[in-house]
Amino acid sequence: MLEKVDLSKKLSKEEYKEKMSHLETRIGQLQRECKALKIPIMIVFEGFGAAGKGLQIGRLIQSMDPRGFHVFPIKNETEEERMHPFLWRFWTKTPEKGRIAIYDGSWYRRVLIDRFEKRTKEKELPEAFHSINSFEKQLTDDGTVIIKLFLDISRKEQKKRFEKLQKNKETAWRVTQGDLERNAKYNEYAAMMEDMLFKTDTDYAPWTIIEATDRRFATVKIYTTVIKAMADQIEKQERQKKKVTADQETEDHMNVSEVAREAEKGLRELQVSILSKADLSLKYSREEYEENLDKLQKKIEKLHGELYRRRIPVVLGFEGWDAGGKGGAIKRLTAKMDARGYAVNPTASPNDIEKAHHYLWRFWRAMPKAGHVAIFDRTWYGRVMVERIEGFCTKEEWQRAYKEINDMEKDLYDAGAVVIKFWMHIDKDEQERRFRERQENPEKQWKITDEDWRNREKWDQYEDAVNEMLLRTSTDYAPWVVVEGNDKYYARVKVLKTVVDAIEERLKEK
Repeated sequence: MLEKVDLSKKLSKEEYKEKMSHLETRIGQLQRECKALKIPIMIVFEGFGAAGKGLQIGRLIQSMDPRGFHVFPIKNETEEERMHPFLWRFWTKTPEKGRIAIYDGSWYRRVLIDRFEKRTKEKELPEAFHSINSFEKQLTDDGTVIIKLFLDISRKEQKKRFEKLQKNKETAWRVTQGDLERNAKYNEYAAMMEDMLFKTDTDYAPWTIIEATDRRFATVKIYTTVIKAMADQIEKQERQKKKVTADQETEDHMNVSEVAREAEKGLRELQVSILSKADLSLKYSREEYEENLDKLQKKIEKLHGELYRRRIPVVLGFEGWDAGGKGGAIKRLTAKMDARGYAVNPTASPNDIEKAHHYLWRFWRAMPKAGHVAIFDRTWYGRVMVERIEGFCTKEEWQRAYKEINDMEKDLYDAGAVVIKFWMHIDKDEQERRFRERQENPEKQWKITDEDWRNREKWDQYEDAVNEMLLRTSTDYAPWVVVEGNDKYYARVKVLKTVVDAIEERLKEK
């Protein structure tokens, strides 16, 4: 790809001024339109050292409202960043809807500079490329525009620019030893660039090669590329609005609801019911419970220290029926753990800031660093349960969420995390008994709401959604564990034992 690029392209000053007068006005207009339509935009600058990334970013933002963008210089990982999955620092830098994020360097560092310097091993590359492509697909599917610009210059031009920078004491610091080494091995590094471009040039996030020898030509091409991507997304959003309106009008004229209900009923009868296989008669006596609880909590206390020492992160997700025992299980699980080494994250309805980002954004922010434990009381699986059933997301959105979630959990696992998800299972009669007990106990009335009773009326819909969720997202790297919860003693012990067994197994591997 790169060897066919014509790096001799250039523009005269007159041509440049003529083109830029229009482009500068247009990009400002489009930024305002994207803000109004709540379109998030990510602009990635990659390429050879001294190709002018910093210069071109400066020129690009001159025509934008500074209140609407943020520039992120991506350098070596900090100690904090190294202790998280590699995409964590980029998920936390994704823009909210209507804003622009500009990256000087990016997540591609993992497969470029880190690869060249042997920090990323060859055997790690397939997983890194998969994670990058999944990351970009998840964001673009959610409406983010990702514009990837690769600034290309020749080895000779790069060397000339390095020498010019080094001659001036005010700019010499910008040329690092790594820059010089990559210039000395230009062809080797260019081959890595080619590999990266080939494996990550997708229809949803394509690369644009910027011939960067002539800086005026590069500026015009960058402006033109960004403008086209913004305009295309605005047009796409307008088309989607018209399609939604047309589809709604068609649906209003078709009496299909009865047919749909019959089809749904027939599908439900054919579906695999994982929940129906749970033996809810399992129980422990008070004595058995206390004996097991004491033994397992002592193990957890010891293992928690070992996790910190060996820098192994743990992610535990709790889902289940209302009144299914999530809180009680979490309380017993953490009773003997060091409070400095774990965090319990209660998941409520997303706030305005969270709604302005991809639905996984708020969960990525809470992922633990190495050696710590993150416990989620309700999780990202709300996307395929409550959001699906209550219509808070579209059918297309919750259907693609299964893969998005599997990919996220694979990233956590690849970063060394133990990932376990628990479904706290009770039957309908037990739920009603617990609801009424809460209503009658003044100290527990805060636990029961009208929404709990409304959700209960949709038990069958939730059961179908849960069965599909368990079937499609229980993996060897992030398994679902159905916890038989009619007996609280049994449920709490099973959760503790599952966590202990999983940690002990991981410690053997290490």
